[in-house]
Amino acid sequence: MTTHPHRLQLTTVYTQDSVRIELHGDLEYDNADRLVQEATVQLAARPALTDLHLHCADLGAVDSMGLSALLMIGRRTAEAGVRLHLDDRPAKLDRLLDLTGTLDHFTAPPPTGAAKSSVVPTGPDGTT
Repeated sequence: MTTHPHRLQLTTVYTQDSVRIELHGDLEYDNADRLVQEATVQLAARPALTDLHLHCADLGAVDSMGLSALLMIGRRTAEAGVRLHLDDRPAKLDRLLDLTGTLDHFTAPPPTGAAKSSVVPTGPDGTT
């Protein structure tokens, strides 16, 4: 059996009110559902969760299913009242988000007076 050299690996680290999922490898058709499933499990297991961080520094290629997975996680965090952070985004991910018109969706500041936003702007260096 041959394994893909850029197979997605997830590492989850959590504290009382936040979860960090580190993405290593490609986020694509064959594995995008794994990330959605992990994020969904973390949201369900931690009702006091305030922040979900997807650490993207070691993220490889992202195809349309990978983008769909990120959007699905964005919807699920919004429903749960949890802020989604895309930390340490590589330039290629920013380009994909820009080309698909979703960069502002993931990085726009919350509206003034909003109770809780699901997406917090996070620059490529992981700062807000």
